[in-house]
Amino acid sequence: MLSYRIRLRNAVRLYWTGFILYFAFLVGRIPVHRIRILCYKHILGVRVGRGTSWHWRCRFFHCFLDGRMGIDIGDNTNIGGNVQIYTLEHDPESTFFETVGGRVTIGSRVYIATNSIVLPGVRVGEGAVIAAGAVVTKDVPPYCVYGGVPARFISERSRDLRYELKYHLPFQ
Repeated sequence: MLSYRIRLRNAVRLYWTGFILYFAFLVGRIPVHRIRILCYKHILGVRVGRGTSWHWRCRFFHCFLDGRMGIDIGDNTNIGGNVQIYTLEHDPESTFFETVGGRVTIGSRVYIATNSIVLPGVRVGEGAVIAAGAVVTKDVPPYCVYGGVPARFISERSRDLRYELKYHLPFQ
């Protein structure tokens, strides 16, 4: 049986995690982009790349951006609404139903369309496109378009990408 101290420490850790998730939820409701980014960087400790834009009402929950094993997102990457990026999942073959997973890496100038799911340990190469509703279970090579369930190669994308995403409207 766990000692009282261990149970108390676990309870405090659980409530602290809940508080941080709730605070991240509240920060996503701040209607001024610069203030949101400052809170994410300096209070929540999120590393934010130059030119990053998180729109108003952004959500950070384990079913949206699960950063428990780490998520790296490159520059000028567009992630659509209701995208789910997981870094951990349960192993159904494990006797103890253990968790398995790994860091998700998303390159620069990637577009992940609405309602897509990226599973643990996946690497999405630079300039790749994930079509709406796709379930990405394996690495996606650079400058390739993938879609479907599970996601498969559809076509190649131009390598001449010069755009910069600049969605920094005051109340967005």
